[in-house]
This record gives sequence, structure tokens and C-alpha cells, in this order.
Amino acid sequence: MSFNTFGHMFRVTTYGESHGVAIGCVVDGCPPGIPIDAAEIQTFLERRRPGQSRYTTQRQEPDAVRILSGVFQDAAGQQVTTGTPIALQIDNVDQRSKDYGDIATKFRPGHADYTYTEKYGIRDYRGGGRSSARETATRVAAGAIARKVLDGISIKGALIQIGPHKIDRARWDWASVETNPFFCPDPVAAAEWATYLDGIRKSGSSVGAIIEVVAENVPVGWGAPLYGKLDQDLASAMMSINAVKGVEIGDGFAAAELTGEANADEMRMGNDGRPLFLSNHAGGILGGLATGQPIVVRFAVKPTSSILKPRRTIDLQGQEADIVTKGRHDPCVGIRAVPVGEAMMALVLADHMLRHRAQIPAAIAPRTVPQPQLSSLAEPGLIKPGAKTT
Repeated sequence: MSFNTFGHMFRVTTYGESHGVAIGCVVDGCPPGIPIDAAEIQTFLERRRPGQSRYTTQRQEPDAVRILSGVFQDAAGQQVTTGTPIALQIDNVDQRSKDYGDIATKFRPGHADYTYTEKYGIRDYRGGGRSSARETATRVAAGAIARKVLDGISIKGALIQIGPHKIDRARWDWASVETNPFFCPDPVAAAEWATYLDGIRKSGSSVGAIIEVVAENVPVGWGAPLYGKLDQDLASAMMSINAVKGVEIGDGFAAAELTGEANADEMRMGNDGRPLFLSNHAGGILGGLATGQPIVVRFAVKPTSSILKPRRTIDLQGQEADIVTKGRHDPCVGIRAVPVGEAMMALVLADHMLRHRAQIPAAIAPRTVPQPQLSSLAEPGLIKPGAKTT
């Protein structure tokens, strides 16, 4: 199986299966001299770790990360990156492969079972093997390193919709994201979601979700005008996450309903002598290049395909059958996709930072106008189509 690596100058290769001995990744291209230790990486893995509430899979994985290479103690005794490949490993300790014995010869609807079998002639039916969302833990670990490269850039994610239930953006509070099991910025919606998802979980079903990720303080010009567009790479990265079926930047599909004058992010000069954007419909990217405004990305996650309700399918012999997927599964896989989306944002931005540095050395970088700013808006994701701020 090819294509287990993404990124250009900041490259990540992941390995391992859901029920294998371990999962892990190799980060290549990380600059030397960056302080990093396993405890820092662990803080991000804790946010994604399963079994922390009744709304996620009850698989009990500590997700303890080990740094196998790429770091060394500097003269001050601090562990820093050496510029060589950084290998990270996470052992699997709570596999229950017996839960999947009944589906070894059947294709689970909504899963990659059929396509894997047709393409490779073999598949690991234990939890989905390589196609399992378990692989995303390695992306979160690699994303923790990318965040260290992106010193000064803020990356935050939130769940903004579960099933048909959306947040009220007027109640958006980033502080609430870490105080509820849904990464929800609306405390009222979070309480309502708890009741709703309890019903979904007890019925043996699942539901989809929408995640929003915002990056702030990204310098103007990161990206490329044609085949290395920043929004292109972000869309590709988010689509690579398990169960993601749609991505939008800024207003996204809502922009199709706007007129040209409503959609344009008009500009004025601010009191501090920097350009001031009056809106952010473009989501912080124009012509494939960062504008300096907050970068806003959303992605939609489909309902978890592994459910307890009987579904119609066929088996390896082409016989019609019914299937029930046993085991421990997320009633809404979108919940734990929030830290994964943040990690993918960090990985893409770290890659583009190094690409930008290679193309435009700081000593000769053209600076015709000062760095732009966004007007005093409480939350970058709150700009509505056609709205202007003052």
C-alpha cells in the first residue's frame, strides 16, 4: 500500500493498524533546535484519547507516546530536535479482535471493507486495520511537533454541529471548548447535545458532525498561486481524515448565495497604519495565499459506519447477508475529530512555513505594505455572509 506520507518539506509518514502491536509516525524535515519532549506531545493526545466519556468509544488506550529518534540534549540539558527524522510510537494495549470475528467474511456497509478487498485482495478486518480512525492518533502526535515549529500561531478547533443540531454563534466562547465532552464553544448547545447523543448511543445508531478549525497570526503570503495553494492543501489534509465527506474554507458553499459586492472582503487602512479587512468571507486565503486574517476551515464527518443495528450486505462469496458490527465504537466520530483537525491544520501550516522560507528569504522578502489585521471581531468564525464589521 502506497501513499502513507504527506507534506513536502515537513513530511509525515504514518504506520500501523488498529489491532496491531503499535501505531506510529516518522516526522521528517523538522528544523533543529526546537525544544520538545514526550509530555508536551501527550497533552494533545489526551484530548483525542478514547474512553474519556460515554459519548466516545470505550476502548481504553493510554496512547502513551515514545520518542524513538530525532532528539538530543543541548548544552543546557534541554531535549531539542536535531533536524533528523523524529520517530514516534504509540503501543496498542486494549485490542479486542474477537469482536470482529463475525464480520471476517462480510462487508460492513459504509466501511472500506469491499474496496480494500477488491484493490488489495486482502484486508485486516480487526477494527478496520489500516483504515481505522486509530491511525489519527499518530497525526495528533506529529501535529504537536508542528505546533512547536509554528511558534506564535494559534490553532483552535470546535464542534459546531451534531446531526441537525447547530450551535448559536452568538454564544461562542472558546473557553467552553475544554469544559465539555464535545469540544463545543456553546455551553447551552453542549447540554442539549448530551441528551440527544445519549438517545443515539442507546439506540445503537450514530450521527455525523461539523468541525471548525481556526488558525490565527498566519503571515501574509504563505501558500502558492497555482498547484500549491494553501486552501488546496488544507482541503486535501482535512479530506484525508477518516469519515470526512466535505470541506469548506471561509464561507464555503454559502458564498454561492452571495453577490460579488457582498462576498468581497473590502479593505481600509487601520489607525495603526496596517491594512484592515472589513470581513473574512474568504477564510483568510486569497489566490492560494494567506491574507494575514484568521484562516477558517470546516469539515463534515459522516455518521460512524459501525453500528449495532442490522444492515444488509453481502459476503466474500457474493451471498446476501445481514450484519451487526459489535465492539466499541463512537456514536459520533466527529467529537474526537476536533484535535485531529487541529493537527492537520498545524501540519499543513508547518509545511507551508518551510516552503515559504525556502522561496522568500527574510533578507530579500518584498514588503510593500504592512501586515494586515482583522477588525475587532470576537470570533473569526462568526462573520456571516454579507456582514461587515467596524
